[in-house]
Amino acid sequence: MSLDISKGLAVVRCQIDELETLEKQTLQDLNTVAGTERLEKWKARTVALLTNSVGHREGQIFASVHPGPSFTHDLVEEFTDLVECYRTPLMLLAKQLAKAPPTRS
Repeated sequence: MSLDISKGLAVVRCQIDELETLEKQTLQDLNTVAGTERLEKWKARTVALLTNSVGHREGQIFASVHPGPSFTHDLVEEFTDLVECYRTPLMLLAKQLAKAPPTRS
């Protein structure tokens, strides 16, 4: 695995950890409005990190992730669905980077 792939994978894993920390904190506080605001800031930072460490394409793909409509009227469930819509592409990207063949310089 090349240094760049290793760096990118580390960044993706770090962002997954940050996402899970945000989720736990929000569910503990039961303040989904503040949690959603923190999630928006986290997403913007994550897009920039992915663009710089993994590639422009991957950053743009993640930037285009938007949750679908929710009709549950349960704010906690809507928040966890929002977290999952960001966690899933990050987990897939981490899996893809982990399986990437080494590149030669």
